[in-house]
Amino acid sequence: MEQQTRLAWEAYGEHHLRRGTPLTEVDRITWGPAANGPGDDLLGDLSGLRVLDLGCGPARHAAHVARSHGAQVDGIDASPGQIERARARYADVPGLRLVLADAVEHLGTAAPYDVIYSLSTLHFLDPHRLLPAVAAALKPGGRLYFTVLHTNSAGDGPTSTVTPRPEILRLAGGDDLTVHMWVLTPELWEDLLAQYGLHVQGITVLDAPEEHNHASYRLFQVHRPARITARPRTAKPPVPHAAVGVGAVLLGPRGLLLGRHRLGTRELPGGTVEPGESLQEAVVRELAEETGLYADPADVRVLGMLLDQVGDVVRITFGALVTRWRGEPADQPGESVGDWRWWPPDALPPDLFECSAQILTAWRPDLPIDHAPARFTPVTDLNTTTPA
Repeated sequence: MEQQTRLAWEAYGEHHLRRGTPLTEVDRITWGPAANGPGDDLLGDLSGLRVLDLGCGPARHAAHVARSHGAQVDGIDASPGQIERARARYADVPGLRLVLADAVEHLGTAAPYDVIYSLSTLHFLDPHRLLPAVAAALKPGGRLYFTVLHTNSAGDGPTSTVTPRPEILRLAGGDDLTVHMWVLTPELWEDLLAQYGLHVQGITVLDAPEEHNHASYRLFQVHRPARITARPRTAKPPVPHAAVGVGAVLLGPRGLLLGRHRLGTRELPGGTVEPGESLQEAVVRELAEETGLYADPADVRVLGMLLDQVGDVVRITFGALVTRWRGEPADQPGESVGDWRWWPPDALPPDLFECSAQILTAWRPDLPIDHAPARFTPVTDLNTTTPA
């Protein structure tokens, strides 16, 4: 469905290229259908910040933000025609970079942003695909602003389920195109944002000024908390030998290594300590099994033991620092954790697995991570072996 909508927007961009539709300049951000609504003031001071215009189209607003606010702006759009129009007009604007890419793919590889904004674009993508990528691409304390359709011009209102519906995209002097949009209630948008670690600070109603036009939009002001949340463990007891585990901290030039569990949490490499193996051997084995990286036990420094309890089960987790390794991290067949990425310590993603959050704060107490308390005991004997 997203692919069908992308093709429609590609046709839209090609249509305007063929027509030679002129690009009129803007001197303020217009968030909704009325020209007298909120403007640039909503964004605050952007000087020197990294800003993303998500779904920039021909990049009129992105160029305005770069020129007027001294921001470093990335304008991204999946329509080749729209990006071609933007590059023809704004290629030389200082601080502006124009990117032809899928939004989620771009967010997964770009450096974190201070501010992300989107003008009536976010509702064209599945929220469960887009919002976690947006949350991960925002710096802790970063801000998100976006407008979404609430009621179309015919008066059709939002739905309370996360399902898309067809809407008509009208071409001047051409045919109509069908796109699919997630037109959701504000309450549902707020729940989705909270699910992915984002907090809504305000919602503004933006109605069309024409008497017989029922179109209405909602402007969301959102922020990512400066402190990183950690999801709790499951209360399901493990098998008896699974109460002892290890978690490995790998800090390289590109940051900390974290993977995504199939349940959605971000976590360090690690797992269960097998009977008879040392903690260092467990780290080396789990690292190879999950990431394809290879290390020597001599290059694993055990930091200490974390002791906490979930239900009736006492959990013991040993944190370890891997000082040297070989290879590049990659998804491994049959493993429940993949999508291995390096994250700057000052821009860690939300929804850290609780054990990983505890290990990271034991290693670096200055990291702004919230999690359930655990008793940490430093380890000085690096040859610790679990009993057979």
